[in-house]
Amino acid sequence: MEGAVFIVGREPAAPRRLVGMTAPARIALVGDRSPHVVSHTRVPLLLDALTAREGLVLDAYWIPTEDAEAPGAVRGFDAVWVLPGSPYRSEAGALAAIRTAREERVPFLGTCGGFQHTLLEYARDVCGLGDARHAENDPDARDPLIAPLSCSLVGHEGTVTLTAGSLAESVLGAERTVERYHCSYGPARHLDTLRAHGLRFTGTDEEGQVRVAELPVEQHPFFLATLFQPELSGDGGRPHPIVRALARAAVAHAVGQPV
Repeated sequence: MEGAVFIVGREPAAPRRLVGMTAPARIALVGDRSPHVVSHTRVPLLLDALTAREGLVLDAYWIPTEDAEAPGAVRGFDAVWVLPGSPYRSEAGALAAIRTAREERVPFLGTCGGFQHTLLEYARDVCGLGDARHAENDPDARDPLIAPLSCSLVGHEGTVTLTAGSLAESVLGAERTVERYHCSYGPARHLDTLRAHGLRFTGTDEEGQVRVAELPVEQHPFFLATLFQPELSGDGGRPHPIVRALARAAVAHAVGQPV
């Protein structure tokens, strides 16, 4: 059985056809791949497990954020996952990948830094908040949308409560979940403006702080972002429900079926 193919910074080849399997869906892994980022080392394990356990075959292409700046860099993929590892070498590349997935209705997942930049892209491109900034990239910003957390979540594990009827709640099959984090930045302001323009905040921590964002399925078939890192769940041999859901959405997109 073949696993995922990892190719950095190139256009995807035509999908391979595997005996007894559907053609693999193509997923763009946007981030600056590093052996020092634990979530990056987990991805090959997760994709192999999706094939072995779920029969979901994905060809994965790592796209550095600098390469993601190019027009159409993630166009033609069946899913886009903006991974942790910020500060990214190119904020513009991460934002461009998110915008393409959002506007072209490609299944999308953003985790940790991907979550933060999802909010940043939405603020700038949908809400018209052109001055929205990420304090990690612009520490002198006067009014950052994403700012340092009062307490770092590096290595933290905590309960997240999900909104009933949301995509996140549907994917997880429960209204409460315990998740792992590895971040020091989170949303600070302008959340009401993002809500007013259609972004839903559907997961909060024990203190009511936003930890999950999504678009309604009427607007996008699968658009989900989490400050926590589902890729860190377990030992990598049993993919988190959110990772499984992204894979299923990618496969459905590849064959032209509803997600």
